[in-house]
Amino acid sequence: MAFNKDSVLGTMTFTVVLCLVCSFMITGTAEVLKERKLVKKRSELMQNVLLAADIKNVSDVPATFEARVQPMMVDLATGEMSERDNILDFDERMAAINATTSSKIGKDIARIKTRANEIRVFKVLDDKGQLQALVVPVYGKGLWSIMYGFIGVGADLNTITGAVFYEHGETPGIADFVSDPEWLANWQGKQVFNADGKVAFNIVKGGVKQGDMSAVDGVSGATRTGVGMAKAVQFWFGPEGFEVFLGKLKAAGV
Repeated sequence: MAFNKDSVLGTMTFTVVLCLVCSFMITGTAEVLKERKLVKKRSELMQNVLLAADIKNVSDVPATFEARVQPMMVDLATGEMSERDNILDFDERMAAINATTSSKIGKDIARIKTRANEIRVFKVLDDKGQLQALVVPVYGKGLWSIMYGFIGVGADLNTITGAVFYEHGETPGIADFVSDPEWLANWQGKQVFNADGKVAFNIVKGGVKQGDMSAVDGVSGATRTGVGMAKAVQFWFGPEGFEVFLGKLKAAGV
């Protein structure tokens, strides 16, 4: 019997086939877009890590990153480092809100409530294969939003090589300095720790005192945002952040 495409059965068959074809197309498109999004995210990560290590004007970011950067996972409680597949795709934000991979914070000066138990860090090497910078993620709450960035410190694990803040939702036109490379350049050469080994980095209102190697001038009208940035750095370099890890590196003479 000939198939009648104008019958009820024919109409239903056509509808089912059309739905299947559309669903396959949507699924395929979603996968392609997902991979493109991951590639873009990895590229931005590489660029930000290199900038925090004071490696600028790179013509081939992936190649430079591959040659000079060693991504590692760090257990914040023990300070132990480990390698892992797909570190560049690790999502600290999801890990920080997952009860099985995160911990509540005792002294929450960064106002983030919980943090991941394991965090990515990036050892950046110079042309001779020696440590040029250690780049670590930092984030904390400003006036309105969580501000996300990277801080690089030199081989002394103290002197800031660079700072990058790549995402925030602070007041437009007032707190744009958060991601302003010119203002962030003021961080370069500043010391995270004082002579006693305590976290001393700060962003101050009204001008930095002469000789203060741990402070950066704040921006008028955005005091709360500056305080949030400073607290984020203080938290992440403190006892509930990278303190144990940095102690192990220093003890090993890295």
